[in-house]
Amino acid sequence: MSTQGEEAAASNEAATGAAPEPVDFWVAFKRAHEIVRALVIADTAEAANLSEPDLTILVNLVKAGGALRQSELAASLGWDRTRISHQLTRMSERGLVTRERTRGVIVTLTDTGRAAITAAHPGLDAAVRRHFTDKLSAQEIETLTSVFSRL
Repeated sequence: MSTQGEEAAASNEAATGAAPEPVDFWVAFKRAHEIVRALVIADTAEAANLSEPDLTILVNLVKAGGALRQSELAASLGWDRTRISHQLTRMSERGLVTRERTRGVIVTLTDTGRAAITAAHPGLDAAVRRHFTDKLSAQEIETLTSVFSRL
């Protein structure tokens, strides 16, 4: 899906070893992110009857062992308090999570939520592989993981 201009720029960079300008790099990053995100979500969310925010929250709760403080969940996602609150209200109404007020709000994965993410995981994993990691070498994945964890 690249244009001739993008291919020429990539070829020129490979030939000269010159790094792209910061704005050009940012544009390429944003484009790659949007394309991969859209493809992964298109393959996964609809089939699992989950929205992208549902998937994001459920994956993070599973990684955290099934429960997190709402403020920690919001911070890990880079979401503001209003956005996380509204999303969790919708998910609570569908029985995917519960919220309990005890020294802050604890968000807990329900059995329904766990079943939903367990069912969605094989498709999510396959979509991430197909649209992202299978297109990279092990070294590139390691490098990007290191870079992304610093940002």
